Amino acid sequence: VAIDELAKVLTFGAEKYAPNSWKQVNNGLERYRAALLRHTFAIQKGELLDSESGLPHSAHAMCCAAFIVELEKKQ
Repeated sequence: VAIDELAKVLTFGAEKYAPNSWKQVNNGLERYRAALLRHTFAIQKGELLDSESGLPHSAHAMCCAAFIVELEKKQ
C-alpha cells in the first residue's frame, strides 16, 4: 500500500512538472527537507490529505524523504 501511494505522488509530480524534474530543483535538499516538514506538520494538525493532490500527506512525506536520501548520496 505504501509503495502504491508513493507511486501516486510521483505520478502527480511528473504530470504537474515533468518526469524526474525533482533532480534539477535548485537547493533540492533544503526544499525537500522543508516540504517534508510541511507535510509532517499537516499530519500533526490532523490533516491527512494534501489539498492540492488529494493524496495522503504521509505519502508526500515519504516521497520527500526518498528524494532527500538520493540527493544526500550524490553530495
